[in-house]
Amino acid sequence: MNALPGNAPALTPASSPPNSRVASAPESGSSARDPACAPAVEAAKRLAPLAKGEIAAFTLATEPRRLPPLSFADGTGAPKTLADFKGKTLLVNLWATWCVPCRKEMPALDRLEQTLGGANFQVVAINLDTRDAEKPKAFLKEIGISNLAFYADSGTKTFQALRAVGRGFGLPTTLLVDAQGCELGYLAGPAEWASEDAQHLIKSALGDGQG
Repeated sequence: MNALPGNAPALTPASSPPNSRVASAPESGSSARDPACAPAVEAAKRLAPLAKGEIAAFTLATEPRRLPPLSFADGTGAPKTLADFKGKTLLVNLWATWCVPCRKEMPALDRLEQTLGGANFQVVAINLDTRDAEKPKAFLKEIGISNLAFYADSGTKTFQALRAVGRGFGLPTTLLVDAQGCELGYLAGPAEWASEDAQHLIKSALGDGQG
């Protein structure tokens, strides 16, 4: 996993402590607890046994946490926030073209969106390239990505907002968010998101009243 320039070194799954699939509490002051997100914590407990195989590094939430109001833009440049997706379970992925692991996992994210995307679930992949705005679009076209909607944040504000609440580890970073905007879990680093393991976890989240 690649760290963004000027940021702390990325935390990789290999550097995580044993049995770290359940998230520890964030540092004091890093995020406000939201009692309304308590159901997401209960859902995360039920999902914990499914964090295995291709997604063994996936970490489940143990505190009721609502993600910060991430701001980015769609393919036309129109502003978007996570609130625009309320009612859907989301897999939010931060990536960049200079991040080799990010590039490698994009086809799997595209297949996941093709398989499970719809009224109740969406993969929201947010590109963080800071210079050439057309480069990530050209890359996605080149590798045949056809199911993912294009979202971008050239100012990397989404990464900084997540880092401020203990979730900006480097790239790629991926978070599973329930339909109310509450965190179910996250993964620091790449994963095979089209695998049976990943689909089983997400389908279970959708069937657990989170979608």
